[in-house]
This record gives sequence, structure tokens and C-alpha cells, in this order.
Amino acid sequence: MTPSTTPFPTPLIDPAGLRRWLPDVLVVDCSHELAAPEAGVRAFSEAHIPGAVHMHLDRDLSAAPEPGLGRHPLPRREDLQRRLAALGLRQAQPVVAYDRNLNCFSSRLWWLLRWLGVQQVAVLDGGWQAWLAAGGEAESGPAAARQAGDFQAQPRPGMPTVDVEELLADVQGMRRRHLVVDARSPQRYAGEGETLDPVGGHIPGAVCRFYHDNLRADGSFLPAAELRTQWLQRLQGREASQVVCQCGSGVSACHNLLALELAGLGGASLYPGSWSQWCADAARPVARGSQP
Repeated sequence: MTPSTTPFPTPLIDPAGLRRWLPDVLVVDCSHELAAPEAGVRAFSEAHIPGAVHMHLDRDLSAAPEPGLGRHPLPRREDLQRRLAALGLRQAQPVVAYDRNLNCFSSRLWWLLRWLGVQQVAVLDGGWQAWLAAGGEAESGPAAARQAGDFQAQPRPGMPTVDVEELLADVQGMRRRHLVVDARSPQRYAGEGETLDPVGGHIPGAVCRFYHDNLRADGSFLPAAELRTQWLQRLQGREASQVVCQCGSGVSACHNLLALELAGLGGASLYPGSWSQWCADAARPVARGSQP
């Protein structure tokens, strides 16, 4: 069997595994800095995995912001499909995503590709730092020109989303159907030191699971069994299908969705607008402090 026909056994791949698949996979560097939107492009130009391409959070992995939609709306499927094909993605070609940011942004691409129906997609465990630590080669400069691919999206059930009106009805209802899990830091969840959005706090009833808690000290993901134990405690008896993951703008929430998948707890939904959409309307309730 060849890499073009063999699916990845898990959503993670280590540097040694990636070496075995090169050059048959499309490697995508998703490095980005929220406070310096072009920093990821510069870092890619300075050094990246040989043959990799770069996808920008704002221009490729999100649609243009519109009032009331949050800071990083989901791109249109057809736009993302065209961009991936222009980068050279072929039908059924595996994809490996990585970044320099604890795999926050590569997790967003992982989720988006699964949303498009791509099954052969993995995140490089430990990201760029793990690649270098394992002796991985690097090249500099812009991505090499690639022949356009023939990728076509084939969306299928399994990566559900929840919109703001559905969540609002849930928050205002007597019986809540969802457990909202907030991937932001405990400080931002509590409404302390908010720097990205105009209002601090969290959606009433949401619980905090900082996405950093999915990781070891070296930036690699915790073992699947440990993730499962921690997440089952966080889910408070709920099924994964009842969970809605959110964050500031629908990006680091995908890190929690990846961790749930690794833990064998797939089926949770993404709230794409997340806190940046929720807090844009003063009529929506806001909770502050360390409790839901």
C-alpha cells in the first residue's frame, strides 16, 4: 500500500512518520501570530519543512470578517477547496499540518479539511519545534511553485457546527442541550485581562478547558488515555455529541476538538463565531469569574 491510499491511523503524526511519507503528502505550515498577522509568513520564509506550503489564518483559513460574525468566520467551502487545489493538493492526497504555536492553527486546518471531507489529514505532533529536535531538514524562501491539484471537497456528516441563535436559545432555556467548552485561558474565561475582544467574560454555563492543557511541556499532545480521562471529567457525564467547543474566534476551539478525537470522544460541535461573535451583541448575557 502507498501513502496515497493508506489513511493515517490517528490524527497525529510524529516527525519520523512524516519523513516516511515525504514527498507524497502535502505539508502545510500554518504558523501565525494573532498580534502580528504577517509573522507566520516571515517565519515560513526563514525556515520550513522542505516542500511545505503556507496557509494564512486570516486569508486562507477564514473568511473576511463581517459585522456580527466574529473575528475568524469559517471560509466558504468552495473558496477553501480552490485554495487547496491551487497549492497543489491532489484528490486523495494526504495532508500534514504543523505550526510554531502549539498546533493551535494547524488544528484549525485539520478541522477544516475534515469539514471538507478529507480523511487523510494529520497534525505534526509537537509542530515545527519537534521537527527540528528530531533532526528534520529545513529550507528557506517562499514555497516552491507547484502544479495545481485536482482536489474536490466531498463534505460528509461528522464535523457539526452550532450557530449563535441555537446557543442563545439553549442559554435562555430551562433545560440545556449542550455543554459549551471554552478553550481560552482561565484568565480570559473569567473576564480578566481581555486584550483581543471588547468585552471580557464567557458564555453563561460554559466550562473552561484551556487548550494548553491538552499538551505536555514540550508541546506534544498528552497520551490518548490521559486525554480521555481528563476530558471525561470535564464533560460531566455528557456525551461528546452534546459538547460545543468555542474559544475567542473558533480557532483554538479546534485544538480541543482534535484532543477529543484523540481521546476517542469524537462528535463534538464547533461554534465558529465563538466569544468574538457572542460578545458583539450587548443583549446576549455574559458571565464572569471562574465558575460557569
